[in-house]
Amino acid sequence: MRSRRVDYTESTRAALVDSALELFTRRGYAGTSLDAIVTGARVTKGALYHHFSGKQALFEAAFDLVETAALDRLTAAVAGDGPAWERALAGVEAYVGLCLEPSYQRIVIHEGPVVMGWERWRQAEERFSYGLVRSTVAALIEAGEIERLPLEVTARILFGALSAGAEAIAGSADPKAAAADVTKTIVAVLTGMRRAAAG
Repeated sequence: MRSRRVDYTESTRAALVDSALELFTRRGYAGTSLDAIVTGARVTKGALYHHFSGKQALFEAAFDLVETAALDRLTAAVAGDGPAWERALAGVEAYVGLCLEPSYQRIVIHEGPVVMGWERWRQAEERFSYGLVRSTVAALIEAGEIERLPLEVTARILFGALSAGAEAIAGSADPKAAAADVTKTIVAVLTGMRRAAAG
């Protein structure tokens, strides 16, 4: 059986991360104070420092929370017994949908590279997203849906295109229009590879 102390510790940590996520999404990293986070979580600053070394550690925990939820959704979108092509298109659509969500836009796309530094942010993105892109490309190649190109290179190019698409959506004055353009373009690239396979 779990002790009350363990439950309390975990609930305190979760409250801090939830408060940080909400404030970082609304105000950004620079506009969010530790005082505001502990007030939102209804805990003391001492409790915060028991779990986190400071604001950046809290940001990274919020980042992980957003990315874990995103990966779960994307995995669900590309899973199943349907044709590999349909599952890949569902994955593209789900990813573009994520890029329109305020928490994903603000924390993963806008703030992540600045707060974590470019290198650590890219490593985190690879840890969360790249494996799914690679497995989706592998499934398309295996099913004969796209040309049998080198898997690693093809996956990295498509991963880069999706990342660039995310930045285009997040930086647009009209994110919904940008999302439609990104979807159309990524699907066109995949369709081009499909025609090559069919030919």
